[in-house]
Amino acid sequence: MEQITLYNGVEMPIVGYGVYQISKEECERCVMDALAVGYRSIDTAQSYFNEEQVGNAIAKSGIPRKDIFLTTKVWVEHYGYEKTKKSVLKSMQKLQTDYLDLVLLHQPFSDYYGAYRALEDLYDEGKLRAIGVSNFYPDRLVDIASFSRIKPMVNQIETHPFNQQIEAKKWMDRYGIQLEAWAPFGEGRGGLFENPVLVKIAKKYNKTTAQVILRWNIQRGIVVIPKSIHKERMEENLNIFDFVLEQSDINKITELDKKQSSFFSHSDPAVVEWFVQMIEERKEK
Repeated sequence: MEQITLYNGVEMPIVGYGVYQISKEECERCVMDALAVGYRSIDTAQSYFNEEQVGNAIAKSGIPRKDIFLTTKVWVEHYGYEKTKKSVLKSMQKLQTDYLDLVLLHQPFSDYYGAYRALEDLYDEGKLRAIGVSNFYPDRLVDIASFSRIKPMVNQIETHPFNQQIEAKKWMDRYGIQLEAWAPFGEGRGGLFENPVLVKIAKKYNKTTAQVILRWNIQRGIVVIPKSIHKERMEENLNIFDFVLEQSDINKITELDKKQSSFFSHSDPAVVEWFVQMIEERKEK
């Protein structure tokens, strides 16, 4: 597995396994399958409600903890210094570990400064090997990178051929922050898997469109965390290190960029209201 090196020297697999929208009933089996086929990076979150299942799978896998790069994210209802610190320690308990490789703030809302200070202190205490944020657009990313004691090491944002985040990546590169792609397949929205440009490129390399999309991202130096509940697809998503996209094909993919989210914009006030409502609903869980 190829690794990228964060600015603090910590190595992170360039391909990981994401467990977003995987049910508690399926999660343990899926993570064990992912580890069995070769994944060594697992990405979960407090708001996915499956941290315990991820922890169980890692414990049962027999793979040494040091060989697994484990990420979770703090949900907005736990923001603020004391609440964040307490919630991360609770996540560690659920994940059956005494340290985490990466912890991200999940959304750029509420008291994320207080929350980030908690991550900084947990990092100083050696409980976190790396810290960062998720869904921070360039303006908020530059803000927190400039006014925090420890700038984020990772920013996890929606990144796929229809939303390539070219401008955002420029700013991340400027500050030495690693871009990690959530929804690297855009959940197939807009006919992404059937896109004729991607289909033609896939045939050229005797690969699937999914493999071409992942390869395109990692050639940009972007970490990807594809999700599948099917073991054969998990294997397929890892089988992307035996070919290299030519620059002409990369240029063709670049032309597919719509420069907008396939899901929602965090800068839309109506979306912020929607998140507030979701946060209130998730408190009940």
